[in-house]
Formats: sequence, structure tokens, C-alpha cells
Amino acid sequence: MGPPQKSIEQFKGQARLPKFPVPIRYNIRLKPDLNACKFAGSVAIELNIVADTSFIVLNAAELSVDTASVYFTHSSNSKVLEPLKVHVVEEDEILVLDFADTLPIGIGFLTVHFHRTLNNRMKGFYTSTYEHNGEKKNMAVTQFEPVDARRCFPCWDEPACKAMFKITLDVPSKLVALSNMPIIEEKTNGDLKTVSYQESPIMSTYFVAIVVGLFDYVEHLTSDGVKVRVYYQVGRLNQGRFALDVAVRTLELYTEYLAMPYFLPKLDMVAIPDFAFGAMENYGLVTCCETDLLYDNQYSTAANKQRVVIVVTHELAHQWFGNLVSYLAANHLFPKWKGWTQFLDDYTEGLRLDGLAESHPIEVEINHAREIDEIGNAISYNKCASVIRMLQSYLGAECFQRSLALYIKKFARSNAKTKDFWAALEEGSGAPVNKLMNSWTKQKGYPVISVKVKDRKLVCEQSQVLASGSHGDGQWIVPVTLCCGSYDVQKNFLLQTKSETLDMKELLSDENNLASTWVKLNVDQTGFYRVKYDEDLAAKLRYVIKNKYLSATDRFGILDDSFALCMAGQQSLTSLFTLMDAYKEELEYTVLSNLINISYKVERIVADATPDLLEFIQLFFISLFKGSAMKLGWEPKTGESHLDAMLRGEVLTALAVFGDDLTLKEANGDDLTLKEANRRFHAFLDDRNTPLLHPNIRKAAYVAVMREVSTSNKFGYESLLRVYKETDSSQEKTRVLSSLTSSPDPNIIVEALNFLLSSEVRTLDAVLGLGVSREGRETAWTWMKDNWEHISKTWGSGNLITHFVNSIVSPFASFEKAKEIEEFFASRTNSKIARTLKQSIERVHINANWVRRVHNEEHLGETVIKLICQGREI
Repeated sequence: MGPPQKSIEQFKGQARLPKFPVPIRYNIRLKPDLNACKFAGSVAIELNIVADTSFIVLNAAELSVDTASVYFTHSSNSKVLEPLKVHVVEEDEILVLDFADTLPIGIGFLTVHFHRTLNNRMKGFYTSTYEHNGEKKNMAVTQFEPVDARRCFPCWDEPACKAMFKITLDVPSKLVALSNMPIIEEKTNGDLKTVSYQESPIMSTYFVAIVVGLFDYVEHLTSDGVKVRVYYQVGRLNQGRFALDVAVRTLELYTEYLAMPYFLPKLDMVAIPDFAFGAMENYGLVTCCETDLLYDNQYSTAANKQRVVIVVTHELAHQWFGNLVSYLAANHLFPKWKGWTQFLDDYTEGLRLDGLAESHPIEVEINHAREIDEIGNAISYNKCASVIRMLQSYLGAECFQRSLALYIKKFARSNAKTKDFWAALEEGSGAPVNKLMNSWTKQKGYPVISVKVKDRKLVCEQSQVLASGSHGDGQWIVPVTLCCGSYDVQKNFLLQTKSETLDMKELLSDENNLASTWVKLNVDQTGFYRVKYDEDLAAKLRYVIKNKYLSATDRFGILDDSFALCMAGQQSLTSLFTLMDAYKEELEYTVLSNLINISYKVERIVADATPDLLEFIQLFFISLFKGSAMKLGWEPKTGESHLDAMLRGEVLTALAVFGDDLTLKEANGDDLTLKEANRRFHAFLDDRNTPLLHPNIRKAAYVAVMREVSTSNKFGYESLLRVYKETDSSQEKTRVLSSLTSSPDPNIIVEALNFLLSSEVRTLDAVLGLGVSREGRETAWTWMKDNWEHISKTWGSGNLITHFVNSIVSPFASFEKAKEIEEFFASRTNSKIARTLKQSIERVHINANWVRRVHNEEHLGETVIKLICQGREI
């Protein structure tokens, strides 16, 4: 008799699998049927039984296990043991095998046969569709991160349970079949072929990858002989060449920088039409969303080109370890793109999320696999990258690189904890890295450092201020950098207590300059903290911003900190407008792009708080951006920079949003108006190859067209739908979808949102159209409530569902609406959206408080009108 039934309960609801057996290698065989959308498979797992047990517990989800096929063979006596019972515990995604007797210690083999549908949910082993010769076809693709290998084969689906993988596929003979490793044997038998691959090195289950479909490819060798290929849909030959070039150069760069060669014999990158993440770094077989891998001169923008570089360098960094050096690589390959300046967008996204009470530390305990999706966010990625960049700056680039190379060599293809990384950097630098970094990774939030000058001394004081304006009790060890009056006069120190006082006379050789000297903390924004200046210091910084004495990164930092502090009630909106006015002549892409994004947010707050001022606010923003628009114009200029090409579209889009009656004239007399956008759009409708509507400005034209669409004038909307349906470019489709909900007319908004749910839009792409106009906010909320059951059923199994909640809930700004949202979701929430919902509702509360403050703010209108008048040419 076996153990009593109750003993099976011990495995339910556990954060981790029991470690009685340790997997060594998997022999996996899969046979996908792409027409019937299903697959059958078997797995033979070599195990080391390391403790007495009569159970084997492993992960399996949504798999139909053939219980009669399950058996365990011990290598010492080849005796076959069949389990008494096979329990599938669906809520915990585990398979419990209950044997009559204790399993013998040592090596054995577990065999399981199974089958499952190939659905289109973009996780596990799933289908993606494509067209070939006008006919829709299916490909089969894997996406196993974070814990979805269990949806393809029974396994120990935890990152620490590393093993080797031997894969065999039975697939249609005309299709390309790819996996992590090169093919060692291919046997064709009529319409089917059996493809066997080399055994992989030791790796986690989530790195296992398979792609089966119809593809073409381009290839090239790295300088040390690694074969690199980019695969794409048949007929898109030139679209993969740019990514191929970037991939080859990136592998060569990382090999040199990390002092360790790429460890696999080949690297394939594959463009997948339906892919829920930007890309996935599977060893030897990187899978990517089409829009993030393919570049086409006819349809792709400068931003698309940059996205390809960021994705390729990021995913290839993962072939060694995390995403730490991907920005370094992009900056090295394309120095004129100013990658470290653009990194500030990610840095800011990390700060924005980490300012919420519903944030979480970088290091967080996972109690169940279903919690993982919700922490794969701006904290895990952006804050983590930002604090490591801060550490790199503190230690120095050479010391950091040397220590990093030693760390990677020591822990190659094994598991490492955060403390191991700090230990390696501490050993290489002699600095107190562990103590310093624990204050950043083990607590959520970040410090705000308040700065003032008192009695010729600079007083710096740290505190935790949340985006809501409430105070936390966090305290950090902060590597502070500052400069006084010039970048030549710098001081660095560790702020280890609440406050620090510096003697200004020690910083400045000429004491007479004390009264007029500006001070900038967090030089080049390498520190993950915000800075609040007293009014005197803030006024001096406005002057040096206007006169371009500061670097782009520092201009960005001062603006972004001021915006965040204004949102948190630490500064007035009046003071933020006064600062924004100093950026009138701004032409640096990253700075102006952030200025535009801030203006969108402020416009929405003002519309709720003081609607009478809305028109003046829009005029102020128009005056803020018109100089840049006039310099950039509509036409690309010969030899212009990549950043100017990206900026043109963003500035013109902003003017389309703010400036319905705007008339701007360039020196040559060309109109820069909504009328001009419509003229170029009509030329494009007549000839899709017209030079009048370059891909870089199409989004701006589409938004301008949609701003004039109404129920009585639907031409622009219907024309854009036609563009969407006629193009086969993913990037063109993305542009159209992200513009359709820009109309101020609620009826058009509903039509556009309903189109997102139609069969003409890929499941993945629907989230692209959720950024509705300010006027469509309430309409979008009603629409989501009406369609929640369908939305939840279609997108609820992955992380895409969070986009619906965040995009449609977060823009609201009233406590009543927050209560209504809470009540609606009270009976409809699930673990996938729980944290996102809390964060979104928190943002609604933050907005509501901000609206209340702005409503009561004195002199706001006077200040804005004064700034508009100052900005107009007389």
C-alpha cells in the first residue's frame, strides 16, 4: 500500500517544488500538427534521486498526460516502476506521481507521454499566423519565460533547476524547424521529417525554444566563426539585414568587453508575427516580435531602427547574463544616437513606478509562479539597470568592467544570487558595495534630496517622498555627485545619514561668486534619486538651462524632477510652467521628447482642474514647441541626425494634439498646420510611395487627421482603416492603430476600440490602440466595462491584460471614479491584474489630489498668460 491520500496535500500551495529528485537532462520529442492546432509529445528525464521519497513532483500545466505511459526506471537494475496514482493539480500547475515504494537513491529515468492544443495565447507552445501566397498559415512557436515550459512538457520549471536538453521534432518536411542548438540529423519520410538537435549546454527550462514555420533567412559569420542568422517571413529579404549586422557586431563587442566568447555554435534570431514580449533571449534562438527585428526603408521610422538596435543588443547581452551592458553596446555601435542620454527614458520610467506606494523592492520573494508576471516591470528592468549604472559611475567604468568580467567567468551557466554580484564588485573595487546596494535593492522607493544654501554652506537632506506627496521612512546610502558653476568644479560623496553640510568656500576658489553660483546635483543623472532645489537655486538653474550651460542629461533631470515634485505637491504648477518656459529653444531629442510627454500629462490635469485655462495652456505648449517645429520642418534634411529624424515626428504630433487652429510659417513659406498634415495625407492616399509623407512623420499626420474626424466627417478614419487593411507592414499597422483613438468624438472612439477587438487586428496588437484622446477617457472606460468578459477571456492568461487596465484606468483624476473602478473590479479581479489595478487606482488618487491643488492654485492663469505674451514675437 502507498502512503495515505492526505500526504499529497503537502505539495499543494507551495512556492517551490520539492528537491527529492534533481533533473540532469531531458530528452524531448514533439510532433506539432499545425492544421489541427495540437501537438503530441514525450519526455524522458534523467533524474538523480537524492533523498528518500515515494513521490516525484514536477510542473505541468494544461497538458493532457497519458497516465498509462508514466513510468520510472532506475539505472542500477532497469526495474520499471509505475506510479499508483498520477495527480494533476491544476491550481498549482504540478504533476504528482505517487509510487507504492520508496524510490531507490541515485540515477533513474522518468518517462511521460502527453498532448495538448496549440492555442494562440502567446505562451507555452502556441501558434502564430502568417500569410503565404495570399493564404493564412500557422507556425508553431515557444515562449517559456517566465514559467511556461510546463505548458509544453512536464519539467522542473524553476530557473535554479538547470539541466541539458536533447530535442527531436517531427514536422512537415517543407517547413523550417529551429531549436537552441544546430541540427545533427534530419530524416525525411514523405511529407514529414524528423529533426534531431545537438544536446544543449546546461540551462534553465525557460531558455528552451522551438520554432516551426515557413521562413527565409540571411546569415553572416562573426570574426571568431559563429554563424548568425536572421529568419523572417518569405519575401522580406532586405528587412532582416540591419538586425543581422547589429547582431554580428554586438556578439563581437560583448566577447571583448566581457572577456568571454559566445558559448554556442550558432545564433538564430526569428521574427514572429504574434509575440507577447518585445523579444526573448532563448540560448541560440532569440525570438522577437516582427516590429522589433525587421527594418524596412519604405515603412520603418528612425525610432523603429533604434528599437531594433535596443532589442538586439539587449537580448544578446542575455546570452551571457542580464541586460546590464545592452545600452553600452548600443552607444558603442551608434555613438551619435546618444544612447546613455536616451537611457534616461528608462530611468524615469523606473522612478515613476517606484514612487508609488504599490511599488516593490528589486529583490522580492516569489511565493507562487503566477506572481512572476506582475514583477516583470519597470522595477525589475528599469530601476535595476539604473541602480547598477549608478554603481558603475561610483566605482568607475574600468573597475566595473574588470569586476564584471570576473563575476561572469565565475558564475557562467550556474545560479548566482544578488549578493554574489555585489561581492565580486566589492572584491574588485575595495568599496563597500554590499552595504551600499542593499539599501537600494531591499527596500522600495528612492530618496528626494532637498538642497539649499545657508550661511555659505550647502545643506543636502534626504527623505522619501512618494508620488502621492506622502512621506515614507526609507533611508539610503546615496552616491551624490554635484557641480558648482561649472563642470570643472565637481564633488562626489556618500550621503549615509539624513543630511550633510558642505562648505561652499571649499568648492569655489573665488568667494565673490558665491551669491551668483548655480549648483546641480546628480551630475548627468547617474544617481537613482530626485533633487529638490530651494527657490534661489532653482532660479539660477532656469537661467543656465536657458543659456545651454548644462548638458542634455542635466537639463532632462531638472525638468523631470520638477515635474515629479509638482505632481507630488512639493512644488506648484506655476513654478513648473516657469521652468518649462526655459526650454523654448530645446532641440535635444531626449529632453524635448520628455517635455512633450510632460505637457500631455499637464494638459489633462488642467482640463480637469481649471477648464477655463485649457485654451491658454494649449497656446503655451504651442509656443513652447513651435520654434523646434519650424527648425525641423516636415521634410527630412540631407545629412540630418538620426535624433532629429525621430524628433520631427514627435514635435509635429504634439502640435497636432494641441494646435487645431495653429498656423506656423517657415522661412520658405511652407505651412506647418493641420491643413498641411491633411494635404500630405491625401497625397499619400493617392500614392503610397509619395515622398510627401515620410514614415517618420506619418504618425503625426495620422493623429492630425484623426483630431478632425467626427461622426459627420469620417473620411480620415475610414481612410486610415483602408491603409491598415492594405498594408502588410507590421510597423505601418502599429502606426495606424496607435492613431485611431486620437479623435475627440466619443462615437469614433467607440468604433476604433471595437475595431481593436475584431478579427482584423492581431491579439497582440489590440493594446496599441488603448491610448485614447483626453476627450475619450470616459468612453473608453464604459467600453472596457461592456467588453470586460471578452477582454478577460482573450487576454487574461498573459501580461497583455494589464495594458487594458493601466491604459484606461490611470488617466482618471477623481476620487469618485477611483471608487467606481474599485467597485467594478471587486468581483472581477484576478492575480494577473491585482498589482496593476492597485497601481492604476493609486495613480487616479494621485491625479485627483493634483487636480485639487491646481484648482486652488493662485496666479497660475496670470503666469501662463504672461509666458505666452513673452513668447510671441511683437
